[in-house]
Amino acid sequence: MTAAKIRVSIHHIVEAYKAKLSSYTDEIFETTPPINGWSFSEVYCHIFDSSILSTIALENAANGKGEDKPTHFIVKLILLFGALPPAKKYEVPKRLASRVKKISKTEALDFILEFEKTLENVYTQIAKASNRSKTKHPRLGYLNSKQWLRFIEIHLKHHLKQLIRIEESYLQRT
Repeated sequence: MTAAKIRVSIHHIVEAYKAKLSSYTDEIFETTPPINGWSFSEVYCHIFDSSILSTIALENAANGKGEDKPTHFIVKLILLFGALPPAKKYEVPKRLASRVKKISKTEALDFILEFEKTLENVYTQIAKASNRSKTKHPRLGYLNSKQWLRFIEIHLKHHLKQLIRIEESYLQRT
């Protein structure tokens, strides 16, 4: 998939996050769901905070500040198929887990807008970036700038599905 197609896909996914955000009441947004785990608020905090951090890693890789390290075969498959392997629950890396907190809907929208701006600023650097310059992802290992872009897309889709599971948990309760 080309970087341009990934960018369009990310745009559509982010628009879905915005639509969902406007549909939640303030109370439900910050409430721990019936299935426990993260609230909508914490999901938004995590996904857009980590997406912003991912754009920084993407930018560093694009600007030649990475290393010439191999990308693991399983990671190449994840990027090819566009999905994380099925699992009950993924553990968030500790340094990212400590950043997750409950935020307001306004703060969530600010995070989204900051991510969009940051991605827009770094996107143009991908075309001229070396595929050999890679920066380290805490779980997946070394990724080049285009791989980081694809990871951002996959990660956004993964947590969009999580929002749907949380929504379903509220519906099952009634």
